[in-house]
Amino acid sequence: MENDFEDLVRIFAKTTDEQQMRQLFEEMFTPSEQKDIALRWNLMKDLYRGIPQREIAANHGISLCKITRGSKILKQKNSYCRKILSDRYDDHLRI
Repeated sequence: MENDFEDLVRIFAKTTDEQQMRQLFEEMFTPSEQKDIALRWNLMKDLYRGIPQREIAANHGISLCKITRGSKILKQKNSYCRKILSDRYDDHLRI
């Protein structure tokens, strides 16, 4: 039997229409889960932009632990999040 996580990854990868992806997220995740996902993405963007971790924690009302995880991800050479942010904002890591 196929791994459930891998099955979801394939479904997300095949969903290329923005409206369909929004509908999939709304059907799969509760409003609270959607908020958590958006928060995680916002803290990654803040880290990439060079905002200090304590400032991010205060701005979003979250623990430094969550932020530290994001920081470690962005420091990895093969980080896909880092690549996305670099493509979006500039061509180098600024953390």
